[in-house]
Amino acid sequence: MVFTMRPYKKRRNSKKTSMFKLTTKKRLIQSCRLLAALLAVLVFDTGFAEDAVQREGYFEVRSAVTQQAGKVHTLDARLQLVLSDKALAALESGVTLTIEMQIQVIRVKRFLVDSVDAELAIRYALEYRPLSQRYIVRNLNSGDQDSFATLYSALNSLGRVQGLPIIDDALLIADKPYRLRLRAMLNTQQYPASLRLLFFWRGQWQLQSEWFEWLLER
Repeated sequence: MVFTMRPYKKRRNSKKTSMFKLTTKKRLIQSCRLLAALLAVLVFDTGFAEDAVQREGYFEVRSAVTQQAGKVHTLDARLQLVLSDKALAALESGVTLTIEMQIQVIRVKRFLVDSVDAELAIRYALEYRPLSQRYIVRNLNSGDQDSFATLYSALNSLGRVQGLPIIDDALLIADKPYRLRLRAMLNTQQYPASLRLLFFWRGQWQLQSEWFEWLLER
C-alpha cells in the first residue's frame, strides 16, 4: 500500500506568509506616502517659499479654570491655535498633525520644592481629506471624531475645552493646596527620527504655548 500526505500545513503557512507580505507591503506604501508628503513640504520650505512672507504660527492658552463636579475636578479652557505655513502645507499634503494638551497637577509645599503629583496628556489627530474637503479631528484618548468644513472651525473646536475630567478629588491630599498648569503643543513624535531631527531646526514646527498656571479650588 502507498500512503500519500496532503500538503495541508504547507498551504496554510503559504497563506499566512502571503497575508503577512500584503500587510507589510501596505504599511510600506503608507510610510512612503507619509515620507513623500513630508519631504515635499521640506523642499518647499528651503526653496522658492523663502522669498514669501511666512506665517510663523503660535499656540496660546488664553484662560483655564477648574471646578468640582461631584468628586471629579473638570477643566474649562480657551486656547488660540494658529498653524504655521509649514504645518499647514504639511496638513494639506496629507500629513496628519498631532496636537497635544499637557496638564500637570502640582502639590504646593511650604518649605520644599513643589511636586508634580499627576500628569495628563490629551492628544488630538488633525487631518485633511481632499476628496470630501473636510477637516477631521480625532481624540486619540477616547476615539471620538468630528468633521469640519473649514480649518478655522476645526482649530476653534480644539481650542474650546469644556468639562474635561482632570483628576478625582480622592487622589488629592486633604487640606493641601494644589496648582495646575496647562500648555498646548504640536507633537511630532509620531514621525521618523530623521524627520524629527529636521523639524528641530525649523522654528515653524516648534509650536508650543507657555505654561498657563492657576490654583485648584476645592
